[in-house]
Amino acid sequence: MQKISALGLDVGKKRIGVAGCDGTGLIATGLTTIERTSFARDVELLKQLVEEREASLLVVGLPYSMNGTIGFQAQQVQKFATRLSAALQLPVEYIDERLTSIEAEQQLKELKRFSSRDKGAIDRRAATIILQQWLEQRRFNSYQ
Repeated sequence: MQKISALGLDVGKKRIGVAGCDGTGLIATGLTTIERTSFARDVELLKQLVEEREASLLVVGLPYSMNGTIGFQAQQVQKFATRLSAALQLPVEYIDERLTSIEAEQQLKELKRFSSRDKGAIDRRAATIILQQWLEQRRFNSYQ
């Protein structure tokens, strides 16, 4: 399997959780949380990560509604991701991110690293889950 360098993004109104993967595409790791202030700043911070990690793809969690439709929030994420893709000149792939924040919170509680005040940790963990799901889906599809 070819080397893969992707960034996983959990895009919210206030923060963006960011995860990266090792070159083998096996393990996703939380990298940082970006506190959103402006689109230009978001792009600048993500551009630095793209360059440092030689990322060639963005994997963005899409918050489908529980019935599987694309609601208002998912449309907002798609708009942001489209602009980000153009600004960074990178392709975007989406993955269903329903319940990843709840799963992230649960994982942090199990690790005894949970604080309801540290929303950034939850966003980072959610981005890690998003990217890990994408990596596993990609691996599964390559064996088909």
